[in-house]
Amino acid sequence: MDLTELTGAILSYGEICDHCLGRMVGKRSFGLTNDQRGKALRISFYLARNEPYKPHEGTCWICQDFFEDIGEWADRVVAALEGTEFSTFLIGTRIPPLMAEGEEMVWSDLSLSFAEPLKSEINREVGKAVVERTGKEADLSRPDVVIILDPVSGTVEVQVNPVFFSGRYRKLERGIPQTHWDCRICRGKGCERCGFTGKQYPDSVEELIGRPVVELFGAEGAVLHGAGREDIDARMIGTGRPFVMEVVSPRRRTIDLRTVEMEVNKQAEGRVEVSLSGWSRREDVETIKSDKAHKKYRILVEIDGPLSFSELKSALEALKGV
Repeated sequence: MDLTELTGAILSYGEICDHCLGRMVGKRSFGLTNDQRGKALRISFYLARNEPYKPHEGTCWICQDFFEDIGEWADRVVAALEGTEFSTFLIGTRIPPLMAEGEEMVWSDLSLSFAEPLKSEINREVGKAVVERTGKEADLSRPDVVIILDPVSGTVEVQVNPVFFSGRYRKLERGIPQTHWDCRICRGKGCERCGFTGKQYPDSVEELIGRPVVELFGAEGAVLHGAGREDIDARMIGTGRPFVMEVVSPRRRTIDLRTVEMEVNKQAEGRVEVSLSGWSRREDVETIKSDKAHKKYRILVEIDGPLSFSELKSALEALKGV
């Protein structure tokens, strides 16, 4: 069918706004908004039929006139992001099933292959309004924050993506695990055995580095991803162990890593020290965990009584492969 017939068929389903009407041919032509496409289709339809023009009135049966409130939704997003540092963002929407099913029914009935989903237009239009209000950029691949719109509840949800930085740590004190361990008795709930901390050990390398990191970034947490791990009762000296730190839900993102390094070394003095090398990405976590590390151990052996060279050599041979 031609566009005039198609428009008539779409209008027969019920009252529909220009956005939803235009979105039925959203992948045709360029340089037009769906609102403009819808207006053009509606005008052409009534011109072709030589009938009085009827603009959209009432409530759109597909989107419930969502697009009349784009500015209000953008304001909600800006308010929800207040106090969070970000340069890029991404808008997402939880489309109610009835809305999605409604437009999909039209696509199926009319065999439409050039329609655009409602979710795509909502995300784009709200995103454009947020750009106007904040001057920030939309990023579809690596946004600093993701904002989810919920048309049913009228609320927005903010998901702050983590930041990553890498470096090396040296563990100067024995008896410290690399990462947090839940208490074996209460499994993290807190009991007399662990002093109601929920922890098997009072501290870990992860926590000694993570506490100042959480403070500086205003984050919810910090997760250490190490290239292997050393035994609890062993130190990690030499050049140190490579690691990537994942900073969870940071309110601040552009902290000088030199400041981070100094603060960690100050708070963990004598126990752990770090040397930070730069910012990282999530992919670096997988890389650092898959690397095959080679360890060197230095041991001090105390022997009672005399020992011949041949006996020493035999003892060392016996240790090979252990």
